[in-house]
This record gives sequence, structure tokens and C-alpha cells, in this order.
Amino acid sequence: MSHLQNLLLDTLLGTKHVDSAALIKLQERSLCVTSPGFNIMPSDVRTLVNGFAKNPLLTRREGLYFKEKDYKCVRSDDSSLYAKNENTGVVVVKTHLYLLVATYIAGMYPSVCVEATEKLGEYLRKKGN
Repeated sequence: MSHLQNLLLDTLLGTKHVDSAALIKLQERSLCVTSPGFNIMPSDVRTLVNGFAKNPLLTRREGLYFKEKDYKCVRSDDSSLYAKNENTGVVVVKTHLYLLVATYIAGMYPSVCVEATEKLGEYLRKKGN
């Protein structure tokens, strides 16, 4: 297992409030690492990358279509994107090199998922990633 995958598993899934996680390489628009069983299609990668390429207001207004579900965008700015669909959600944090993606499901606290994902994003930014 790579260092980056260990980070995902320990700092995100270890909280028990992140269902799945992934790192997407921004430049290549490709998956770098994922948690076991988390499959992100290339169209989902494009959706997330484009969510940051657009005007944040437009992303908030339009929402996201991710993993075959429509998500209402509840936050969109230059560094973070949060979206929810009923009792599930996706949190995306942008670093210099990556998009850090975390999802939560029913029974998990979205606030814990957000906090863990933002903290890992901050750690990666400080490391120059």
C-alpha cells in the first residue's frame, strides 16, 4: 500500500464517518489512489475537476451529478466543494496537485467527514501536494 493510500485509510476512513475516499491528480485528471472498493468513473473525475473550473456560484446553482446521483451543492469555493443527496454526501478539497474526495452515508456525521477531509487537505497543501 502506498503512503497516500495509508493517509486516506488512516485519517479519513479511520474516523468511521467517511465511507470512501480517493485522490485525483489535477493535471492528469486521473485517479491516483482510492480506498478499497471505491470506483470512480472517468466521467465522475471530469465532473469533480470541472466543479472547480467553473464559477463557484454556477457550481452551487447547478449542483453535481456524481456516481449516478444528483447532488445539491451546499458549498463551492476555490478550495472546497460539498454536496449532498438526501442522507449521503461528497466532500471535495483541492490541493496544489490533487482533489481529495470523501463520501459519507446514512448514519455518519457529515461534519466529521468535512473536518477530516479539510484537515488532510491542509496537511497535503503544507507538504506542497
